Amino acid sequence: MRILQLTPQFPWPTHQGTTLRNFHILRGLAQNHQVHLFSLLGPGDDPEAGPVSKWAASVTTGPQPQRSTAARLRDLFTTPLPDMARRLWHPVSFQALRQCVQRIQPDVLLIEGIEMAPYFFALRESQALPGRVIYDAHNAETLLQKRAALADIRRPARWPAAAYSLIQTLKLRRYETRLIRAVDGVAAVSEPDAAFLHGLGPATPMAVVSNGVDMASYQPDQTFPRVLQGPGPHWVFTGKMDFRPNVDAVWWFAQQVMPILRRLGVHGHFWVVGRNPHPRLKSLHNREDVTITGQVPDVRPYIVQADVYVVPLLAGGGTRFKILEALALAKPVVSTHLGADGIPVAHETHVLLADTPESFARAVIHLLEHPQKARGMGWRGRAFVAQHYDWSVIIPKLEALFRK
Repeated sequence: MRILQLTPQFPWPTHQGTTLRNFHILRGLAQNHQVHLFSLLGPGDDPEAGPVSKWAASVTTGPQPQRSTAARLRDLFTTPLPDMARRLWHPVSFQALRQCVQRIQPDVLLIEGIEMAPYFFALRESQALPGRVIYDAHNAETLLQKRAALADIRRPARWPAAAYSLIQTLKLRRYETRLIRAVDGVAAVSEPDAAFLHGLGPATPMAVVSNGVDMASYQPDQTFPRVLQGPGPHWVFTGKMDFRPNVDAVWWFAQQVMPILRRLGVHGHFWVVGRNPHPRLKSLHNREDVTITGQVPDVRPYIVQADVYVVPLLAGGGTRFKILEALALAKPVVSTHLGADGIPVAHETHVLLADTPESFARAVIHLLEHPQKARGMGWRGRAFVAQHYDWSVIIPKLEALFRK
């Protein structure tokens, strides 16, 4: 098949969940199909970078717009469209895409994430839409916003953010429903997401095409330069640090869980690894027991050298790369139930699950005090990921959806 993949940013380097998914889908599909890439370029994106050109039959790019906070606040009250439908629209990029579609005449248009949906609607309205359209739902966005609102509404200081999320939830439900009912198929990243999205568009074919890991690139015994300095134990969290669920998770662990760890006699160091640290984390920079790294060239050495990998997420959805990466590297993991949502891991077999600050702290300590159990859990987690989440297992599910 001729496939045209639409991505919200260039899929290299693979420095966050979106780029990881988009690159591996491109590479996986290119084994059996002719895959053309249309990508928006943001600051620092280089269309010549990495191995993308090795797998893509052609690469077409357009500018990624930069919207101000003032524009987003204005749109909050003046348009029925959610912020995610306004965030990446650029008329110059649309013209580049339209010419690309006319030249390639794809059998399948693959929309990567809801931010690229406006380009699909514009193609449809201009009657420039050949072939089938598959929406790759990186998240059930309505559900994600609803969870963010429920998490924020518990704290008065976060009520403005909760109000924003509630408004976006209402807008997203309408927009996400419209999108799912307009396309020919939907790929959801987890069973819970698929169930929610099916409720919005029951007639649209749907498949679970989870996030995955290239197991060959995640070797627990690989030697990396030492990145975690100072006395341990070391707790590591990785993720894009301007993503609100990640910010809330880091804040909760640092402010709620670590004091309990200290009270119980465990004085360790928390490493927050990821690009674009949010200003809300500024106060943590002054703490001697917390390091916020910003963007790093490779998260694997941080995960490999951690004593415990933590996933203290209180909101969000989908299938989290962070857990898959940690398990692929045979690391012991402590997560909230919501942090592991969508991945059928078993408590005490693959990970430890805990939802309160007290239980989370005690789970971390339990793994530190029982290193053999922690190692066994990590290796069982790696075997679980290899069986279910290697990209070689996942890509055929997406191909089956194309044929459905």
